[in-house]
Amino acid sequence: MPTTRRQTAIAEGKIVPDEHDEHQEHHEKKPRRHSTAAHKGHPHKTKAEHENGHPMDEDVKPPDVKAEDHVAGDKREHTKEENKQEEPPAKVQKVEVGAEGIYKPGTIERGHIYFFYRPRVEHEEAQSIEDVQHFHMLLIPRPPDFLVSDSPVETSEKKEDDVKAEDAENMKVLAPGADAVPAPEPTKFKKKFYRLITVGKKRLPDPDSPGTGGSKRKEMFWATVTAVGDDLSQLAEGLGEKTYETKTRGTRHIAPSRLAARGGYALVNGKTRTRSDRETHFGYHVSHPKPEDMGDVQEELGIYPASSFVLQVRNPLAPPQGPIQLHSTPADYPEWIMRGVFGASDGGEKHAKGREDFGLRFASCETPELLNYKNAQILLIAAREGEEGLEKSLGEGRGVALSEVEQKEGHESIRQVFEELKLDISKFPAEPLEGSWA
Repeated sequence: MPTTRRQTAIAEGKIVPDEHDEHQEHHEKKPRRHSTAAHKGHPHKTKAEHENGHPMDEDVKPPDVKAEDHVAGDKREHTKEENKQEEPPAKVQKVEVGAEGIYKPGTIERGHIYFFYRPRVEHEEAQSIEDVQHFHMLLIPRPPDFLVSDSPVETSEKKEDDVKAEDAENMKVLAPGADAVPAPEPTKFKKKFYRLITVGKKRLPDPDSPGTGGSKRKEMFWATVTAVGDDLSQLAEGLGEKTYETKTRGTRHIAPSRLAARGGYALVNGKTRTRSDRETHFGYHVSHPKPEDMGDVQEELGIYPASSFVLQVRNPLAPPQGPIQLHSTPADYPEWIMRGVFGASDGGEKHAKGREDFGLRFASCETPELLNYKNAQILLIAAREGEEGLEKSLGEGRGVALSEVEQKEGHESIRQVFEELKLDISKFPAEPLEGSWA
């Protein structure tokens, strides 16, 4: 709109505008943004055209704040990708965080232990250890007794859960050694987590016997985790009698396994100042048979009323040290165990422990998860026998507490013991629980 008489005259065509007038008009007009389309001959582009998907002017940029958000977003995405590449997997992170803490002093597991032996092929029964084909330890982990509710439903649903750091204050008001006492073994459930461990020498190492060649070192035997599961019917089938065919000898028969002893056990990491001194103690106390009922079976199998061992686990990447290891299938541990426990190298990274790329040849059982993998190879090193020896190995009243509860459980019937595993007592001879070979 003309605002002066000169501009009015120019508008009416009475005078011709000069350059000064055009320059002044340009500055007085309010600046507007224009699309490149208007400059290219589309001055009348409508709102409907924009809404129908025609591109807006390329010169029309969004406000600066949006541009900054876009750049910042790119940076965040870039940083996120970098972090994603550098950040280790969850379990590895767990090990890295716990490089010093994955080994935690104290009870890392407790439960019930069952000792089985199986007669040799075509032997309906065994009369001595010479007639034994296999010797097994069955471990069934349990939560500590003080954490289990009296409700049978809650008891069945509770899983193995070691005492956490926040429970430390609660532990102070509990009886000494309470963390090593397993909750009672229920008899109504058909599903229980278990591990079956086969001892190579067909007996336990004797704490009172010297090592090989009369050395001062204690006896040590290899053992292998041969089965891990939670279905007791499958366990019963595996321990039961078997029949198979051979090309040379025809039909072969294997008698069912025999239950030789039952009791409670605890895995305890000792308190140490250095990594090299770390030890995992595996102690047990027998409830069945009672000490006065133990006989030749328990004696020859090396089963004491109470005993303990130092437990070590072999690195599956370590070179084999004998024909058995050479031809055996190694355990398939996840990376967080290989790195966090054995210190194996990860690709081009330097190994964390030991002198070799595979890390340590052996490690203490820093976490019970090491025993949750089939073919895991463990070393049982004899430590101490008897209740005093058990207490010395487990420490802080744990041996005493475990002994007391297993002595009480010793009053349970043999039939109830079989019911804990859902084993048919008519199919599995019970005489060994009374000290006699069968």
